[in-house]
Order: sequence, then C-alpha cells, then structure tokens
Amino acid sequence: MDENMQPDMLQEPAETPDVAPMSEGEPPQTPPKQHKGFLGSVDKFFGISRSGSTFKAEIVAGITTFMAMVYALLIVPDMYGGAGGDFPYVSYGAVYIATALGAIAGTMLMAFVAKMPLAQASGLGATAYVTGTLLGGSMGLSYANAMLFVLLGGAIFVLLTATGLRKKILAAIPNEVKVIVPVGIGMFIAFIGFNNAGVVNLHEGSIVFASFNVLNDAVTYKGAMGALIALLGAIAIAVLTKRKVKGAILWGMLGSAALYYALIGLGCAWNDEGCKAVFTDIAGGFEDPFKAFGAWGRESVGQVFVHGFDFGGIGAGQLVVVIITTSLSLCMLNMFDTLGTLYGACSKGGLLDGNGNPVRANQCMLADALGTCAGAVFGATTVTTYVESSSGVAAGGRTGFTAFITGVCFVVAMFLSPIAKLVPTAATSAALIWVGVLMMSSVKDIDWSDPAAALPAFLTIAVMAFGYSISYGIGVGIISCVLVKLFTGKVKEISIVTWVIAALFLAMFLLTN
Repeated sequence: MDENMQPDMLQEPAETPDVAPMSEGEPPQTPPKQHKGFLGSVDKFFGISRSGSTFKAEIVAGITTFMAMVYALLIVPDMYGGAGGDFPYVSYGAVYIATALGAIAGTMLMAFVAKMPLAQASGLGATAYVTGTLLGGSMGLSYANAMLFVLLGGAIFVLLTATGLRKKILAAIPNEVKVIVPVGIGMFIAFIGFNNAGVVNLHEGSIVFASFNVLNDAVTYKGAMGALIALLGAIAIAVLTKRKVKGAILWGMLGSAALYYALIGLGCAWNDEGCKAVFTDIAGGFEDPFKAFGAWGRESVGQVFVHGFDFGGIGAGQLVVVIITTSLSLCMLNMFDTLGTLYGACSKGGLLDGNGNPVRANQCMLADALGTCAGAVFGATTVTTYVESSSGVAAGGRTGFTAFITGVCFVVAMFLSPIAKLVPTAATSAALIWVGVLMMSSVKDIDWSDPAAALPAFLTIAVMAFGYSISYGIGVGIISCVLVKLFTGKVKEISIVTWVIAALFLAMFLLTN
C-alpha cells in the first residue's frame, strides 16, 4: 500500500461504480433479458440488468423492505402523544400523513439520486429525542419549533455532504468500529424484532423471555401466539433460504401473516377477547382515513415557517445555545445512524466498493439530508435510512428501483392507512430476526485476541443493542478506541478528524442524554 496516499483516498475512491456489484461468492447469472421501450429505459436508468438483478427481484425486494419498516407509520404518531394530540399544533392523523410523506420523499430521493436499494422514514431515535427532550422538556417548545431544529439539522447535513467533509468523517472512523458496525446493527434490529413480537418483554426493569406456559393464567393466547409466530417465521425464512427459494424473506412474512390470522380466527372461535379485539381494530381503521389529510394541512405542513420561529419567553442567549446544540445533535444522530446503516445494509448485498465502503455513499448521504429537509417542511421528524432496508437487500434488491417500489408502497399506505395495519407485527418481526442472523458474519473479521481492537468492537455492539441506538454505539466505539490508543502510545494513529468526531460524540452524550 502506498504510504503517500491520503486516508480519504484509501477509504473512498473519487469514483464509485454506477452499478452495485453482486454479492461475493454469488454464482454468475444467465445474461438477463434485454428490455425495450419504456422498460428498457427504466432498466438502463437504474442499471437493473447491469447489476445482475431483474425487475421481479427488485419488486419483491421493494415490497419486502416496505413490509419490514411500515411499522414506523404507526409508531411515530403514537410517540407524539397518541390520538389526543398532547402537543401544540399537531394530532395523530397529521403526524401520520407527515411521516408517510417524509418516507416517500426520502425513499424517492434514495431511488433517483443515489440509485440504491435503501428506504427512509422518520427515525425512532430522533423522534424519541424530539418528543421526549424537546417537546416533553421544560423549555416550552412547540411542535413547530421542533420542526425548525429538524430542518436546520438537515441543512447542516447537506452542507457537510456538499463540501466533502463527510468523506473525511467516513475515513476517520476507526477500522475496529467500521468492521463491527454490521454486527451491532444486526443485534439492534433483531432486538427490535424480538421486542415487537413479544419474544422478549420488559418486566419490572428486567428483560424476560416470553412465556408459553399454557398452565399460567397470566399468559394470554394472543401474546404467546405473536411471539411463537415470529420465531416460526424466522425458522421458515431460514428453511426457504437454505432451499434457495427466491424472495424467501417476503414469502416467510406472508406465510407468517397467514398463520397469524388463522390462529386469530381460531381464538375468536374460543371467545378469546384479545383475538376479537384484533378484528375490531382492523374494522375501526377503515373509518374515513382521508380526515388525516385535513388535519395535516391545518397542523403540520409548513408549520416550521408559520410558527417555527415563535419561541415565546426563551431569552436570546439561551435560545442561541438551544438552536446550536439541538440542531447539531439532530444532525449527528442522523449522520451516524445513516452511516452505520449504510455499512450494515450494503455489506450484506455486495454493495461495497473495493475499499469496503458503500457504493455511492455521497449520494446516499445527500438523499438522506435532503429527505430530512423535505420531511421537516411536511412536519416529519428527522428522515433517516432505515436498517430494515437490509431485509430488501437480502431479498435481492440491488438498485434504486427497489427503493422506488418501496416509495410507491408508502404512497398506497398514505391513502389506505388500514393496509399498513394488515401486516401483523409478528410477521415483520420474523424478517427482522432473520436479518440479524445475516449480519453476524462480520464478527469474524475482528482480532479478538487484541484488546485494542476487541474493546471498541464489543462496546459498539453492546451499546447498539442494549442502548437501542446505532449512533450511540458508534460514538462509544470511537471514544473507547481513541482512549485505548491514547494510553497505549499509539496517539499518532489518531487523526485530527477522529479527535473531532470523538469530541462531538462526547458533547452529544453530555447534551442529549
């Protein structure tokens, strides 16, 4: 290796392939059918045939990604206080439409700007920060104020990407952290699946495994069934994958959904109240979904400009500190969540360049940043690339056409909100658990006999999974790596950019946690 090469040249080449390469070890495929006319133009634009993919594979992958991450449309509005709309200027329906539009904007930008099989939506971590710290704090901030901070954070992200500073940040991440990020993300999304399906539950401050004890009156039929279906679904996906069935993840989820409703029907025959409530909720969801559009028009869209600059009685000095720290914190959360997700999702789909970095990373970051800015105008919290995109990549997605299909699904879900509720959590959880399995292989690339590599790698995994945050895991990993090198006489290996990143992460922990 040429010692005169700069770190950013080593980490990310000036030019990245226009078409994502096929996965390592993937057997050569038969030359794809040559499309003509409109399909030929679409094929050429996205590079579907050149990537070794097909329209069918991209469509299956896009639907798979959507089904794995559609829960965001249901969870994010709930985080704003439920149907009652506890915060000023916003209600459940308004946030639902805003979240859907943010997901559509971000995912379509990923499709047409980055041309990558990745999807975006409002991040749960950023939403928790907005609702818990900004709106739920003592500063008296409004929903519109929060959207202003989201917009500023996105603008900072755009600036970092456009000026090339993002490349230096990418190159400055220690290898021990970079290599292990996919494993940490795998644990993170598997935990999401376990938790969503009830395979693990929080009980009196502890995490306990689901009970299937039929003799225990406290164990409900519906609760045990969801956990069981998630585990059986993951096993089904593994079996289908082993038998080389195309779209194994999607078929596994659909099969899990069918089993779910079959067992729910059986529970209704037994007069189980929890099962009856499932069909009651579905029927209730069909009540005039278009009312949400009216609420969105009145309460969300453009509120960042109408009420975003109205900070009430907050003093000028305090306001400056709040704006700077909050906007930077949201930017950092978004940038490193996206960075970690890019490595995690791309590493399992052959979407890395010769230096081990995601192809078209700059375009992906730009799409993410622009998606955040658009989302803030719509009234959505920080739009970020979702780790659930890994499920679509694992299902065969290789190009931006996968993201386009996911975006179209979000359009359908926006107008027909009950459609999202028809996919049970148990089914999507099965896919998340399986993706966690797929992402464990990178653990072998760490030298666990070297404490200087082992500790940062372990902390990155542990904090991501147990701290429920990708960005926090990366931050703790980088800080620990810097400290280990500092106290082992390898301070010269720490670049200035790495020092700055570690300092920013430390500031983020002190200001946002």
